Amino acid sequence: MLQILNFILLLLVAVSIPGVINRTRARLAGRLGIRFTQHLRNVGVLLRKGAVYSPTTTALFRLTPACYFGSALVALLFIPVGDLHAPLAFKGDLICFAYTLAIGRFFLILAALDTGSSFEGMGASREALYGALVEPALMLLFGTLALLFGYTSFDDIFSAARHFDVQLTIILLLMAYLFVRLLFVEAGRVPVDDPRTHLELTMIHEVMCLDYCGVDLALIQMGGWLKSAAFAVVAANAVAMPLGYHWWVVTPLAVLLAALPIGVVESSQARNKLSRNTTFILTIVAMAAIVFFMGYLIQQNIQI
Repeated sequence: MLQILNFILLLLVAVSIPGVINRTRARLAGRLGIRFTQHLRNVGVLLRKGAVYSPTTTALFRLTPACYFGSALVALLFIPVGDLHAPLAFKGDLICFAYTLAIGRFFLILAALDTGSSFEGMGASREALYGALVEPALMLLFGTLALLFGYTSFDDIFSAARHFDVQLTIILLLMAYLFVRLLFVEAGRVPVDDPRTHLELTMIHEVMCLDYCGVDLALIQMGGWLKSAAFAVVAANAVAMPLGYHWWVVTPLAVLLAALPIGVVESSQARNKLSRNTTFILTIVAMAAIVFFMGYLIQQNIQI
């Protein structure tokens, strides 16, 4: 029963993040903005539409939306919300989580190349580069969690009873910050990418979806929501762990940690030049390496 509640809360976070982002961006711009559930209405419209496929594409192109959505959904099942238990939990699910999401990215890249479009090929090459750069940061952060708590499962890590001193609390907060920064990359948001742009030469994620419509496009959009929710809940768990966290604290915290920074950044900053995105991601990797080293020092009882 608790696993079902955990899954419902994860879905609630996933559908709430886009709405809060839109409202935050509108309020900061001095506008009333669209309704909170407009993204759900848009997906509902897409689900009622059919799909049109180019004769140059193969069955891989049609299979990709389901694979992308399915990989995000399965990865989400590994994440516990606060003191609840994840629907799927086993030793090593940290690694399984990362590479389950990578499966979705892999299929989306192949589908973009399958169209034969030069624009989608550029987006696919950028997505592959950013995915390769993000992976070390993700592994370092997961390695830090495993090092500090002695488990390789999200469910065991976030339910472990431990005395939280100031040093460990600081490390967890830094990790939460880095997970939020990774969310900008994985969700394709400003300053790394801009989902609202209409210039194919500067698109990354959106350009790979240009040939999709109807149900296929809806699945890709919903998969993006689920991926954002996964990173947001992990960040919220890290923030709330020292506070004796509960699910009713982590759930709204996850929405706020994901939606408010994205809304504020998109209202106050322009997207980076493509040449600066590599520096942005490598900075996250460097900070993750520092956090891992700090965790090692604490594990060895070395005073920082």
